[in-house]
Amino acid sequence: MTRASSVAIAAVAVAGLTVGLLPAAANASASTSASAPPRAGASQRSVSPIHQVVLQGAVNVRDLGGYRTYDGAQVRYGLAYRADALNKATDPDLSTLARLGLREVVDFRVPLELQYDGPDRLPAGAAPTSRPVTDSGLYAQMLSAIGSKDPATQDVMLGHGRAEALMRTEYQAFVSDPAARVQFGATLKDLATSRGPVLFHCTSGKDRTGWESYVLLRAVGVPAATAEQDYLASNGFRAAADAGVRAGLKQAGIMQNPDLLIPLQEVRSDYLNAALAQLSSQYGDLYGYLTRGLGLTLKDLTALRTHLVP
Repeated sequence: MTRASSVAIAAVAVAGLTVGLLPAAANASASTSASAPPRAGASQRSVSPIHQVVLQGAVNVRDLGGYRTYDGAQVRYGLAYRADALNKATDPDLSTLARLGLREVVDFRVPLELQYDGPDRLPAGAAPTSRPVTDSGLYAQMLSAIGSKDPATQDVMLGHGRAEALMRTEYQAFVSDPAARVQFGATLKDLATSRGPVLFHCTSGKDRTGWESYVLLRAVGVPAATAEQDYLASNGFRAAADAGVRAGLKQAGIMQNPDLLIPLQEVRSDYLNAALAQLSSQYGDLYGYLTRGLGLTLKDLTALRTHLVP
């Protein structure tokens, strides 16, 4: 197999991490369908309410409304949505998304992800906004590891805690990288001023999207524990599709030990804590991060709260 072919296979496999879709040879062993609603895991049962937007081409699309704030108010439904990539949205999905009345769709994916996965498919009226946020080379690392098809190489690159370390590095960069802060801050400002619903997403809808969702909920007064539960809920929504990807990679002979991918497929409190530790080190507290880090003014924060919380 040529290097180009290996990279192509890896790219399709990594793209499959988003919705559980694989090449035909690998997909034959997958036991789940991307169109089937994900079964709620323990983390989802402990969070109420979570409103999923059920699509065929994405599995982690949710309304961020419904959460209670410290003062007993409730985040409005229908204004802020989080998602995984929409490049595989089907025609019925476009109809579903159109009913949300989206005004803007913010895409946090970097150019390499767009190169292999393709742009979003969006309904009319939803303006696409590209705001790439660093993944600290994680996507390229996964392409390289999977594309090698070599168990020893994959173990060296992802095993023995290395995958977890990659994830912690990525989360620290969400806070430390100046360009990432600009993109996250601009999206929060859009949410504060938009005349309609805004959706933001990355590839799997769990890391860059998970961090922005956590920060947004905290910024409008949702307690930290509740915001963390929303973050962790991605594991339940993604579990079946991600397990199907691992099974398919093994069946296709691409990975002997696809469980090496589990730390990359999951969200974990440890990863979130890496970002929060970086936040504390650089800015002291959440307010410092929102203002000095993301560039939000007190007026911006007031507008965000007023817009999202009645």
